[in-house]
Amino acid sequence: MNKLIEIKNLFVRYDNVVALKDISLDICEGDYIGIIGPNGGGKSTLIKTILGYNKDYSGTIKLKENLLTSYVPQRSEVSRDFPITVLEVVLTALLPSGFHPFFRYKETDKNKAFEILKELKIENLAERSINELSGGEFQRMLIARALVSKPKLLFLDEPTSNVDPNSRSIIYEILRKLNLEGVTILLVTHDVMAISSFVKSVACMNTSLVYHGDPEISSETINKMYGCPIDLIAHGVPHRVFKENVSSGGTKSW
Repeated sequence: MNKLIEIKNLFVRYDNVVALKDISLDICEGDYIGIIGPNGGGKSTLIKTILGYNKDYSGTIKLKENLLTSYVPQRSEVSRDFPITVLEVVLTALLPSGFHPFFRYKETDKNKAFEILKELKIENLAERSINELSGGEFQRMLIARALVSKPKLLFLDEPTSNVDPNSRSIIYEILRKLNLEGVTILLVTHDVMAISSFVKSVACMNTSLVYHGDPEISSETINKMYGCPIDLIAHGVPHRVFKENVSSGGTKSW
């Protein structure tokens, strides 16, 4: 397998608090990894450390040279007050380094941005101010911005949090298509039941890496990750979340 990222014995501390403990993880070309775990379990910290936003860590992180990456942050981290349109937000991903105040985008750049908006089914919002968007529309705009530069590795932090069901379905379908086209994806989410239908593997985290493997995870893994017994009830989800557990009486969730 062609490794894009190698993480070995990664520790991150904030003052006296251990945020990540002895994380070792390989990310290979074509992976689609869902990173799940409780709040404060280190999911976002892991992504931000890989991306270089957090310099205070021990251990090693090796990225393949000339690897084009994009990052979709949590919606709550992005201000909606700046007077800018949806199309303009997407175009900012194509700004060259050292641009001047009178820089003008090429027509080809505008076409690229508009095509991405069409893929995400929000081309009708291109000229709308971002402060007029719904939660799902805003999230799809952020994903469009990440995709317009044609990354080979895509990081997403809670892309379906607090979005409507239609936007959630569109987002997961776009990510599935991108992965089939060769984009490697790391997806942080609380949507435990939904991702088991989409991702190729799951990384369960609670400061340390509890499990990394098949998305059909066991109830023991979930309990270990959250530190207590957990019952998940899947309402209208047509797939298995847990493996059958013979020792506990064959617990399943469908």
